Amino acid sequence: MPSATPDTLPARPEPPRQIAATGPALPPGRGELSDAVIRALSGPPGGARLLPERSAGAPDPVQAADPYGDDLQLALYLCYELHYASFAQVSGDWEWDPELLRLRAALEGRFLGALREDATRHTAVADAMAGLLVEPVDGDGVSHFLASERGELWQVREYAAQRSLYHLKEADPHAWVIPRLRGQAKAAMVAVEFDEFGAGRGDRVHAELFAALLADLGLDPAYGAHLDAAPAPMLTLVNLMSLFGLHRTLRGALVGHFAAVEITSSPASRRLAQAMERLDAGEAAAHFYREHVEADAVHEQIVRRDVVADLLRQEPGLEADVAFGMDATEFTEQALADHLLTCWRAGRSSLRVPLR
Repeated sequence: MPSATPDTLPARPEPPRQIAATGPALPPGRGELSDAVIRALSGPPGGARLLPERSAGAPDPVQAADPYGDDLQLALYLCYELHYASFAQVSGDWEWDPELLRLRAALEGRFLGALREDATRHTAVADAMAGLLVEPVDGDGVSHFLASERGELWQVREYAAQRSLYHLKEADPHAWVIPRLRGQAKAAMVAVEFDEFGAGRGDRVHAELFAALLADLGLDPAYGAHLDAAPAPMLTLVNLMSLFGLHRTLRGALVGHFAAVEITSSPASRRLAQAMERLDAGEAAAHFYREHVEADAVHEQIVRRDVVADLLRQEPGLEADVAFGMDATEFTEQALADHLLTCWRAGRSSLRVPLR
């Protein structure tokens, strides 16, 4: 029997496409960029251009887009979500499709460039952290509003629906930094993440606790259920974490982001727990925020002393990046707060579409 040669070997069969059977459905688009991504994800990957060829002199649609607007932020969110739970009926091969990654890189460049220009306020971590450590006496943020007599149940439900985009994958974006840390910084980061993921108990995973909060509020607790309702500022806030998490070069910014979240979480969680109790939102709703009051007060100390300080001891050149992560977090959180409070004070919904 003649030996096999390259000409006589049978063709290697293509591996089967991995199509997600479960997960959220793809949302409607919000413009040219998100429409293109949704159109692509609705079919098989294969290298075709996602955006049509531009005629000479035509503006680049990515560069022309609002970096914090609905269209670009939804397009970027869809690209990032492929690294999390993805979407129902979307091929898993899209996660590393070269053409989609090329478009994602352009979207990221537009977003990151705008953030560096608009959000950068400090280059020293101590300066960036100083403002986060002080609670304003006459604070008028979202948690202050909801905890006061002004806050109503419909506003709490809107807030929870929007925050579900992150809290149903709470701590997942930050886990990407673990293999990029060393020594005490890594050990401390893992310790905090261990708490976020329930300390070994599935029923105490923070994402599961938030799903119970949603159910208490009469909201759909399914992952991704409220994506279409979420406005651009909420997408921007979640995309910031994914942007920092997916790039090793931005590991300092992700640590800065994580520090900013942990520093500001405990006081805000105390007020949100009060809001849930005052409005009789349910035990699970109040429990989620009560859980964060004590836990995040401890996490703040660990992150400041053992993650940030040790990282900068090892890599002092990352200080400006850590400060940028803190600044960008404050910038995006403030944009969301401005949107929510402007809508609520005017007596109108902060959502794009009504809650189901």
